[in-house]
Amino acid sequence: MRFAVTAALLLACSGAAFSQALPPPAPMAGDSAEDARLKRLFYDSDEASLKRNPINAISRGDLRYADRLGDPLSDASIAAERAANERDLAALKQIDRAKLTHVDQIAYDVFKYQTEVALRGLQPDIVALTIVRPLDHFYGFQAFYPDFASGVGAAPFKTVADYDNNLKRNAQYAHLMDEAIVRFRQGMKAGIVQPKLVVRNMIEQFDNLLKQGIEGSTFYGPVKNFPAGISAADQTRLRAAYAQQIRDVINPAHKRIRNFLETEYLPVARDSVGLSAMPGGAKLYDYLIESNTTLPLKAEEVHQLGLSEVARILKAMEVQKAKVGFKGTLPEFFTYLRTDKRFQPTSAEQLRLGYEAIGRRVDARVREQFSLIPKTKLEIRPVPAFREKTDAGGSYNGGTPDGSRPGVFYYNTYDLPSRYMWEMETLYLHEAVPGHHFQISLAQENTALPAFMRFGGNTAYAEGWGLYAETLWNELGMETDPYQRMGGLSDEMLRAMRLVVDTGIHAKGWTRDQAIEYMLANSPMARTDATAEVERYIAIPGQALAYKLGQLTISRLKASSKATLGAKFDPRAFHAQVLDTGALPMPVLEQKINAWAKTGK
Repeated sequence: MRFAVTAALLLACSGAAFSQALPPPAPMAGDSAEDARLKRLFYDSDEASLKRNPINAISRGDLRYADRLGDPLSDASIAAERAANERDLAALKQIDRAKLTHVDQIAYDVFKYQTEVALRGLQPDIVALTIVRPLDHFYGFQAFYPDFASGVGAAPFKTVADYDNNLKRNAQYAHLMDEAIVRFRQGMKAGIVQPKLVVRNMIEQFDNLLKQGIEGSTFYGPVKNFPAGISAADQTRLRAAYAQQIRDVINPAHKRIRNFLETEYLPVARDSVGLSAMPGGAKLYDYLIESNTTLPLKAEEVHQLGLSEVARILKAMEVQKAKVGFKGTLPEFFTYLRTDKRFQPTSAEQLRLGYEAIGRRVDARVREQFSLIPKTKLEIRPVPAFREKTDAGGSYNGGTPDGSRPGVFYYNTYDLPSRYMWEMETLYLHEAVPGHHFQISLAQENTALPAFMRFGGNTAYAEGWGLYAETLWNELGMETDPYQRMGGLSDEMLRAMRLVVDTGIHAKGWTRDQAIEYMLANSPMARTDATAEVERYIAIPGQALAYKLGQLTISRLKASSKATLGAKFDPRAFHAQVLDTGALPMPVLEQKINAWAKTGK
């Protein structure tokens, strides 16, 4: 169980703010009675889910439950989720798929697949392996909630009620820290515990939050800048309330769990890092492979595919090495790319200006490949300091389709010399345009889709699209310099190595250091990045497999569509087909694209 299922798919999924229940969907032209029943099922399921999971509602801009955070670690919450999925599947079986419109048949298939996979993850045998490890350094509450509540995250701060609701949520967040301790202790008794590495990273995260003090706390951010309309008296009251809560509630909760992790949990945590070394870990990893990739693959199959992709990309890297006239070996070229100061930014400002310039160049060409352009604006910001050490080199947080909050491309300035400028173009293509910003924004702006398709999704589609977006470098006029092209290959190599390393760690007994050395030997990644990547795979098994497997699926579908349509193939039409129904499981996407290519519709 994870409170934030995935950063790109939870906090990124945001809709227009509203404080009352939305009306049921109105019938569309051509809808049958079965279409109406299906849409009502989607609506009722979504309404119930938002009430059970208020943090998801807030992230979408729905403020009806904004005074609540939810209680995802309780037995009652898990039982409610399981029962809801069972009810939804039972209701879905009563609907005749053959009588639905084509678009609603796709929606039917997506809903069925996602609900079945979610239900499998809620069965007692899987929950027993996950709920007793309630936090990690990547998806734990402490890794995302401070930013959420900071005044610049997804939570709104426009009215006095917004500020008061945040105080209520913060108190519940502190309570969740204590609930996490209870769950960790259950895992200690069962012998199902996190690796020591993950625990040490969490301790460091809590230390970073605690050393901020009170007025320097991320949680104090909302009362540093009030919007117009908040009275002076309310401002004074709220500043005092926030300071008191940080001093007396939040920081003590952080100290309790930090000290518990260090004194009680760390001594019994695992020295091993892979799931296969944990009781029940092999079964859990099988589930995580399929739930993350939406494909029925086994670890060994994924591992071998990764090895073949690594070998292919190494050959392409040799070509770029020759283009720049480097005379040494490929590993020596990697060392040159990591160490030569010409590739290292001298300031965070240089990175910001560089990304803004890349954005302007991409915007000048993007309509050659895309007919669908999101209305949501994009901003470029550095990663918040409290989480920059363990964060990725770049990430994306979605905006709202009404324009009240833009999408944000975050770039990491931690260990500045390791943020190589040759990786900037490919990173922007993946995280911003036409990557996650297009994929997430276009889905949530499409009001014809049911909410679960507008705001939900799966990692294989979302991250597969991001990696596929990187492959459009030539069409978008990027990576004309061999060093930037090496950056593109390096990022592709990263995703290929993930297939090898994630399965190596969790199914083949690889150590942390073995995985890091493999990544350094096969790419020009900095040790800082390779270390963060490997520790991420240790914390969230299986998630990293989705990128390359999703991209390979989309690229294969593009090639087959070209072969079917010949001269009639239009990349703008293909991209519209991939993007215009939200994040589809790979089998559903394949069925849709093949039907489109065959019929031309």
